[in-house]
Amino acid sequence: MSDQAPDKRVCFRCVVAGRVQGVFFRAATREQAQRLGLTGYARNLADGRVEVLACGEPEVVGQLREWLRAGPPAAEVTGVACEPGAFQHLSGFDTH
Repeated sequence: MSDQAPDKRVCFRCVVAGRVQGVFFRAATREQAQRLGLTGYARNLADGRVEVLACGEPEVVGQLREWLRAGPPAAEVTGVACEPGAFQHLSGFDTH
């Protein structure tokens, strides 16, 4: 029998709307995610929004989700929609 607790890590896919492209949103998201120890990615979508996948401990993913509501100083976030997904073992945090 294992002494380890079950893996509680989660992934959330968030789509961020507003003025979020051309304002270093992806780079700032990567810096924030790396500081928090999360894995995943941030990428621009063709419609002007940014998609973020963040994976890690639920409380820490929650911190990034809160940060996404404001983003970096030059961003003007008008909405964030997040949905949970199965945990994915990723390495690092990419910007596409």
